[in-house]
Amino acid sequence: MNDPYNPKILEKEAQAEWDEKQIFDIKTDSSKEKFYCLSMFPYPSGTLHMGHVRCYTLADVIARHQRMLGKNVLHPIGWDAFGMPAENAAIQNNVPPTQWTYDNIAIMREQFKSLGNSYNWQCELATSDPKYYRWEQWFFIQLFNKDLVYKKNALVNWDPVDKTVLANEQVIDGRGWRSGALVEQREIAQWFIKITAYADELLADLDQLSGWPEQVKIMQRNWIGRSEGVEIDFTLQNSEVPIQVYTTRPDTLMGATYLAIAIDHPLAKQAAQQNKNIAAFIESCRKTKVAEAELATQEKRGIATELTASHPITNEPLPIWIANFVLMEYGSGAVMSVPAHDQRDWEFAQVYNLPIKQVITPADGSQADIQQSAFVDKGLLINSDAFDGMNFEQAFHAIADHLSQHNKGSRKVNYRLRDWGVSRQRYWGTPIPIINCPQCGQLPVPEDQLPVVLPEHVDFKASGSPLMSNPEFVNTTCPQCQGQAQRETDTFDTFVESSWYYARFPCADQDETMFDERSQYWLPVDHYVGGIEHAVLHLLYARFFCKLLRDAGLVQIDEPFKNLLTQGMVLKDGHKMSKSKGNTVAPEALIKHYGADTVRLFTVFAAPPDQSLEWSDQAVEGAYRFLKRLWSFAQTYTSIKHINSVYKARKIHSDWHKASDPQQKIRREIHLLLGKACYDYERSQFNTVVSACMKLLNCLQETPVHSTDQFDQLLTHEGFSILLRLLAPITPHICYKLWDELNFEGMVIDAPWPQVISEALQSDTVEYVIQVNGKLRGHIEIEATTDDATIIAQVIACEPIQPYLIEKEIVKTIIIKQRKLINLVVKPRKDS
Repeated sequence: MNDPYNPKILEKEAQAEWDEKQIFDIKTDSSKEKFYCLSMFPYPSGTLHMGHVRCYTLADVIARHQRMLGKNVLHPIGWDAFGMPAENAAIQNNVPPTQWTYDNIAIMREQFKSLGNSYNWQCELATSDPKYYRWEQWFFIQLFNKDLVYKKNALVNWDPVDKTVLANEQVIDGRGWRSGALVEQREIAQWFIKITAYADELLADLDQLSGWPEQVKIMQRNWIGRSEGVEIDFTLQNSEVPIQVYTTRPDTLMGATYLAIAIDHPLAKQAAQQNKNIAAFIESCRKTKVAEAELATQEKRGIATELTASHPITNEPLPIWIANFVLMEYGSGAVMSVPAHDQRDWEFAQVYNLPIKQVITPADGSQADIQQSAFVDKGLLINSDAFDGMNFEQAFHAIADHLSQHNKGSRKVNYRLRDWGVSRQRYWGTPIPIINCPQCGQLPVPEDQLPVVLPEHVDFKASGSPLMSNPEFVNTTCPQCQGQAQRETDTFDTFVESSWYYARFPCADQDETMFDERSQYWLPVDHYVGGIEHAVLHLLYARFFCKLLRDAGLVQIDEPFKNLLTQGMVLKDGHKMSKSKGNTVAPEALIKHYGADTVRLFTVFAAPPDQSLEWSDQAVEGAYRFLKRLWSFAQTYTSIKHINSVYKARKIHSDWHKASDPQQKIRREIHLLLGKACYDYERSQFNTVVSACMKLLNCLQETPVHSTDQFDQLLTHEGFSILLRLLAPITPHICYKLWDELNFEGMVIDAPWPQVISEALQSDTVEYVIQVNGKLRGHIEIEATTDDATIIAQVIACEPIQPYLIEKEIVKTIIIKQRKLINLVVKPRKDS
């Protein structure tokens, strides 16, 4: 203990003992309450960045804290190992993706261990392991047999750089979520999973998730996009076939002046075959941004067709335009355009000089200037014949009833959510277990032939997926007619692998079934940690898969994650850390210089977990200085070790009433800080836990260093024991070492969580905050039994308050004893 603080040595010692004693091995213990803590598993890029460090440190703090609360904790780690970076690296470096991936996993595994994370390493899994994705293929076949998956030609988001299809959720501001390339639209055959069949349940069950950030739930509600509206039939002139349009604003129907259809609407394709200009316009639109968020701001472009439709109420002819702001995948690919009351329709009408007819006026009697912009609020109907004067609700029902009575429309609930396209035209992914037979069609691979193993050695020189040019993989036998057939060469979207991994971790070594009783014991995940950027990607898909697994009888839960912590980004100079900006900080170098505990302490202390963390070299130094001060305190206050060795802190526990007032005051402050820290642990506000620990160390340093007084010694012993246990989840290595060196019983990670002693909080005096007109002006300590009148008299006589009472009249006094607050309301005296 006389040595200076040396994190390099003590952290290796701690980690070695944890490994030797298998401290974090998963154990089945029905006598304890279970706690499943999980972080969104990383992609094995080969290098941890500070964003990784923050996410996985926060989860480790949660896991260690719950273990110290006496719970049986599962805290696994694995690798989201499939995906385009490995494939791109293979192309660039002529290295098999398998080798690139597993080399990176080995590197990152050691980096995680150097941080001291309390992982159950025997649960480790990688999604690129056939033992893992075999069960994904098996489950897809179960969904195929239940008609929950299908293949069809569909307009898709095509990333021209990564050369693959992207789900709508993977298109961010019109660009591929990984490559950043402008996304194009193409029509190709795709496999889909029917997530829309679960839209209502996915929406309704968000109300169960009280432990989720409201922001994430709002994002999912908006993405699912349930709306109540009317589906209207506009009859195509000279045809019996109607054009179906869905709208949530039937009150504006009388203001429709044209119809707009998507470039892939059947009528648009038909028109393109007969008109070269239309064909050229459609082709130009395919290379523009497709994200829905872009539609409101992009240039409005369109082309007229020679087609017209009849208004369903007035029978007036409405021209049909092909427009770039209408997407085929939403609704029917056609919209009724009401330029007076929809801004996109208004902008389009301005460009092409189309009629603008106002049919809604503000309900407050004011005027809407539709020459300047569309009036999009709800109001009262005008210029709408029999519907004039109605408000939105009245018009909605009246117009819906009218359309229904004349067979021109009906009420309908619609969703923004579309079925999940899971096909990817890439190599490094789970092969889709389907056989395509020219005679028998699409058939699932027989279950006894699973897994369909991805070949490791392929030729990347050919264009497209290497699987297509690999005859050993492609050519196979039809399981039904035994004739020649071909395997599906598309692979799964990697979000499929991450949609069920949480249920596999508890039984990662299971070879006979997808899950076993261990999964049933541990699920659901009690606390999940990851980035908010996955709110409508991974988090929505994982909820959906949980319900699929439940309905297949494989799990017994409705939702996978009880509590969710979405950590903020790590910033430097106000910008997100990234290699492209050249502002990254390497965790390895920090750990080498300061030690893992300093990195963990800084990461936790610098900001609340859900807010962005601004990098600061000075703050890292500050964290290091605090740990050195902690170490120095343990060296200086040798009475701690003496009490553990001789007294074992038993003899005078019940005699605290004999301690001096200053000693009891310090003890009271220690337990107040303990209570605050425990509260903050429960709400995952770890930055304020660290703040409480710093204050607690300050309190302990108020006791004499070499005092022989029993209460001084016991105070130091009790307080430092509390401090080490509070810090142990955050800085586990130094706490492990100090706990051991000071002869505390057992290991700190197995020590019981400190409890606030109510007797320690009792006091003969109460410290009040004094405010004058609501502003803090001082503090005063008053005997607890003092009556209100005496309290006010003592406050008025308090020297720090006197300057604020000069030439003032006290008009009201407020005492809030629960908050230990006194407020004097004053005003200038009339005679002053």
